[in-house]
Amino acid sequence: MNARHQIERLLQQHRLVPVIALHDAEHALPLADALLEGGLPIIELTLRTQAAPEAMRHIARARADRLTLWAGTVTSAEQAALAIDCGAQAIVSPGLNPRVVEYCLKHDLSIVPGVCTPTEIELARNYGLELLKFYPAEAYGGVRTLKALSDVYSAFRFMPTGGINPQNLEDYLKLPIVVACGGSWMAPADALSAHRFERVVELVREAVTLAGRRGP
Repeated sequence: MNARHQIERLLQQHRLVPVIALHDAEHALPLADALLEGGLPIIELTLRTQAAPEAMRHIARARADRLTLWAGTVTSAEQAALAIDCGAQAIVSPGLNPRVVEYCLKHDLSIVPGVCTPTEIELARNYGLELLKFYPAEAYGGVRTLKALSDVYSAFRFMPTGGINPQNLEDYLKLPIVVACGGSWMAPADALSAHRFERVVELVREAVTLAGRRGP
């Protein structure tokens, strides 16, 4: 099984991707353990903070056998290279940047680019990509927009991110073209800054239960 199919299988199984911006690399392992304890063996660490590369290295060194690590908010080929060097197993970008996509394809790296319009989906098709991030989901019409897109783009699988929460999660997961949802609500910034990782465990368990109500 190649890397792309492994990612799709992981998403089909868990249907959730916690998207986290860490401001303290020392939080990386407690966070990883909280996700695992809550039943979710995947994390997307965004490159929005200076702590992100070191946090990725901590997780890659100590939890790679149990937790799948993605790099998010990758906006350049240089960031993609850095993320992979830090141990990330896949690249997620907020938009469809041809330079990032082409770098990843050239180096056989898994890439999930962000899209929100038919034009961007068509460009993704030209690159042979079928797993896409729909971002920012709620701001661009959310479930209603994805339903409209599904009439034409049923061959694609989408990971909506941006404004996803426990109140709308099930509505997204009902859609056949949605393979999983990404979001930050499972590890809120205030819980991380207060070292309340037990709160993360609780929120992850609740999200896993919600996601489990909807089959793939």
